[in-house]
Amino acid sequence: MRRFHIIILFFALNIVSAQNIYRYGSTAVNFLEIGVGSANAAMGDAGVTFADGPTSVYWNPAALAFVERNENAFMKQPWVLDINMMFVGSTIHVKRLGTFAFSLTHMGYGDMEVTTMAQQEGTGEQFAANEFSAALTYSRKIAQWFSFGVSAKLINSKIWHSSAKAFAIDLGAIVNTEFLSPTGSKEDGLRIGMSISNYGTRLKYDGIDLLNPIDISPYEDGNYADVPGQFRPNQWELPLLFRIGIGLKPIYSELHRLTIAVDAVHPNNNAEYINMGGQYEFRMAGRGSLYLRSGYKSLYMPDSQFGMTYGGGLKINLMGNQSFQIDYAHRSMDIFGGLNSYTISIAF
Repeated sequence: MRRFHIIILFFALNIVSAQNIYRYGSTAVNFLEIGVGSANAAMGDAGVTFADGPTSVYWNPAALAFVERNENAFMKQPWVLDINMMFVGSTIHVKRLGTFAFSLTHMGYGDMEVTTMAQQEGTGEQFAANEFSAALTYSRKIAQWFSFGVSAKLINSKIWHSSAKAFAIDLGAIVNTEFLSPTGSKEDGLRIGMSISNYGTRLKYDGIDLLNPIDISPYEDGNYADVPGQFRPNQWELPLLFRIGIGLKPIYSELHRLTIAVDAVHPNNNAEYINMGGQYEFRMAGRGSLYLRSGYKSLYMPDSQFGMTYGGGLKINLMGNQSFQIDYAHRSMDIFGGLNSYTISIAF
């Protein structure tokens, strides 16, 4: 037993000491860590339990099971340094089978000048960098209190003439309980969600930009000056995210509804942190809903640039069970100022 206790203490000390090693800069395609959908962005990126619509495939594929009609969504999210991010998603609900979704996320880094060691002010050429992720998602309710979902994603990163590809999957589950339910129904009680995002292969860049002629014998005369050479970069991991969260609806009436969500996030390239947020919905007697949202992102993360978030939305009900919704979110990013995102969705 003494040896057993020593072993347990040894591993515990290693875990505690390892908590300060966050592996900064150890992953590629980090745009996969940027949340999509203005609703959850305004709630401090807390979305593992109460994400809704096509954007729910990012936060938790299991949340897609609660989307029981067809819906299209488009998001535009200007990022720092003139970087632009866009998301497009569509859902299709099939009775007794589940809900399917297709989504595309694109990150454009704009045009940049080409420089060399000999021409450090620029060669007059320009190059672009782009990254995207295309996902196919399926989700279903196994019971009224349990749903699961899975996404298969193709990821591509391109910098000028070099590119890299990877394949990843997202998994998620949601459990509804009667605990703290204002109506007594499991649909409105404490909700527990879990998701794993970007579990997949590594990226390795390849292309003509990595070709470089070399002189294998610089101090000898001969035909060695233009021997074909190529850089072989290392493989890069994807930003793996494990989320677990809870959500509550402390107020649930015909006109007023309040939702509170808290997520704990464990990334493979940073410290653990907590996202939390809330949403107030005022229902306008069949004509639509007005939303007010606020939250806090990356709580307890050392040296975090994030902080308070807020936003709102308006949903208008149309004829034939159709609806139109527009959402807005603002994130504060300390020295980078504020970032805005805009989402439009149409359900039918």
